[in-house]
Amino acid sequence: MKKIALLFSLLCCTFFFAQKSQNYVQVSYGSICCGTPSPDPVISYLEKFAKKNKKKSFEVYSQSGLGREGEFKLYIGIDSLSKRERITFIKGLETVVETQNNQRNKSRDGRVSFDDQNVITKADLANSRNLTIYKK
Repeated sequence: MKKIALLFSLLCCTFFFAQKSQNYVQVSYGSICCGTPSPDPVISYLEKFAKKNKKKSFEVYSQSGLGREGEFKLYIGIDSLSKRERITFIKGLETVVETQNNQRNKSRDGRVSFDDQNVITKADLANSRNLTIYKK
């Protein structure tokens, strides 16, 4: 009985401490004719930012099935960032998205969209369909 209680408390603690983010920024990937752009520049930026600022890796969710050509969205948890880090992170993410859009072939490559004013809450994500944890 003690083992069951210990196991149950361990599982409860794991679920309680696993998902900490309540606020997320959204990066959308759209298509024009030939599929969506790669999320690699954004993911690379997340990894570099976390390493530079000695943070844990970001909590990232992916929502797929948003169109016929593979459109999807990434939701990046930002609660672990301080106010100053959040401002730096948002500016850097805007730069990465802008650079990716400027380097695309405008006649066939899709666009990446990011709005820093659009903060998504965990309650909003709970109502989303096709939402999975992003793994590279």
